Amino acid sequence: MTSASAGEPRAPAPADDGSGALRRVVPPARRFLARRKGVLARLGLWSLVESAQAFLVGFAVAHAVDEGFLAGDTRRGLLWLAAALVAVLSGAPVVRGVFAQLAGLTEPLRDALVRRAVDRSMALAALGGPGGTDRAAVSRLTNQVEIARDSFAGLVLTLRSFVFTAAGALIGLLSLHPALLVVVLPPLAAGLALFLATLRPMAAAQRRALAADEALGDHATRSRAALRDLTACGTGPETERRGAELVAEAAATARVLARWAAVRTTALGVAGNLPVLALLVAVPWLRGRGVTAGALLGAFTYLVQSLLPALHTLMTALGAAGARLLVVLDRILGPAPVPEPAPASPARAPAPGGPQEPGARPAPAVELRSVTLSYGVRAEPVLDSLDLCVARGEHLAVVGPSGIGKSTLTRLVAGTLAPSGGEVRVAGRAVTGRAAAELAALRTLVPQEAYVFTGTVGDNLAYLRPDADRADLDAAVRELGLRPLVERLGGLDGPVRPAELTHAERQLVALARAYLSPAPLLLLDEATCHLDPAAEAHAEEALARRPGTLVVVAHRLSSAVRADRVLVLDGVAAVCGTHEEVLERSPLYRDLTGHWHGEPLRRP
Repeated sequence: MTSASAGEPRAPAPADDGSGALRRVVPPARRFLARRKGVLARLGLWSLVESAQAFLVGFAVAHAVDEGFLAGDTRRGLLWLAAALVAVLSGAPVVRGVFAQLAGLTEPLRDALVRRAVDRSMALAALGGPGGTDRAAVSRLTNQVEIARDSFAGLVLTLRSFVFTAAGALIGLLSLHPALLVVVLPPLAAGLALFLATLRPMAAAQRRALAADEALGDHATRSRAALRDLTACGTGPETERRGAELVAEAAATARVLARWAAVRTTALGVAGNLPVLALLVAVPWLRGRGVTAGALLGAFTYLVQSLLPALHTLMTALGAAGARLLVVLDRILGPAPVPEPAPASPARAPAPGGPQEPGARPAPAVELRSVTLSYGVRAEPVLDSLDLCVARGEHLAVVGPSGIGKSTLTRLVAGTLAPSGGEVRVAGRAVTGRAAAELAALRTLVPQEAYVFTGTVGDNLAYLRPDADRADLDAAVRELGLRPLVERLGGLDGPVRPAELTHAERQLVALARAYLSPAPLLLLDEATCHLDPAAEAHAEEALARRPGTLVVVAHRLSSAVRADRVLVLDGVAAVCGTHEEVLERSPLYRDLTGHWHGEPLRRP
């Protein structure tokens, strides 16, 4: 079943104020920029032109007033205004040149992040073995990479524009009169300092908001996939309660983010409006110190046309895009799991239970000791104090009504679900909490929905055993009756397109892959449900001949007849024995096999 994960609370993520993310992101960012000094130099040259443009606009306005119109020289004033107009019009080619160089930074960044995301996901898949998945991989490859690229482009543009525009405007104010800087700089610096103080808590709030959104989405995905089991087990209210908690957590993080956004808006008001107000209030004081009317008008021009728009853009981009960029880069560039080597084939590998003492009795293939599993504090147990022992090399079939706990049992044995009580051991080793690579060496789980990927037929078959040679692949194809499909696809080197295969064909490929698996225990969770009865019988008989232990969640009762023993789950008491023994002891099994309505099934 899949309902356990949907209903279990997640451990809260450790608090992070953003400093850890900065320490992780800054070194690779520095290396990335160091390899692109040429692009940065050309970008700097275009930015110097923009700085000169910002300087010329205010300077020309001041001289047009003082040396032209107030001095009675209209022609001179118009010439200065023409110079200001040229400076404004030169902005178009500057922007075009900047964007041409910007592509030299953003596209390599995108390519590097995609490679990193793919490498990380492949490493996790290799570490996790069969069934190991990385649900966040698609988000990193699409949404998060695009967020990083767009945010990085916006930051480069705004930071560059602010630095060079501010430099040009401040040099212009100084050239007009030093007293202008005395009035303008204090409120400007105060607003900028307040804004910078919000960056770290804003990044932490952005991180918590993103984590809350991901947790809520993951819960919704798991719950949707487990609706049948949630209904059957009566655990819907518990899952609903957990969903409400996650919604409340996401809303709380959004409110925190909004409060910091309000502080950022205050900082923007201080830096963006107070300099103009201070300049207006200080006009008499400035006039008394020899500041001319043209210089005052030029100062207002610097503020309104250059400095304050650049500051507004900087705060908006750095506050929103900067926080997003830091969080996303930390997620993509964070430490990736180190893949472990694939386990050797059973013929060469040591017994998974470890070395045996001479004369010691080998550990059972599967052992459950008083295992209990509930999907909620008040919910009835799906499995209640279940004891089970499956010998090495045995073929066990698990039967029972839908929702009774058959899939839950396979997940417990596979180690992907922890019991509420008791212990689950495979080959003498406890599986709860064990690393994914160790579990992969112990068992292979084939679910109802078979996994087939785009690649060659051989790649799909050798997925769990990369060292399989041609003879091994041919043997699996022969044993599982896969020859017609393989020939239709063009042989072992033929391409596989999952969307073009039927459900039954995908299941056959997954079963052949399991046949080749080096794991000594195979768990089939209704993995033959799309096969016809003859194909199902052929596949199960082939897998039973394979060295190792086979546990099958039966889709048809004929699977139980073929098994060495049958485990019947009826929600009250588990009954285990041979087909004939279970017929005698389990009313449910007699009912399922048609005993009450005719001759019961017998072994062939």
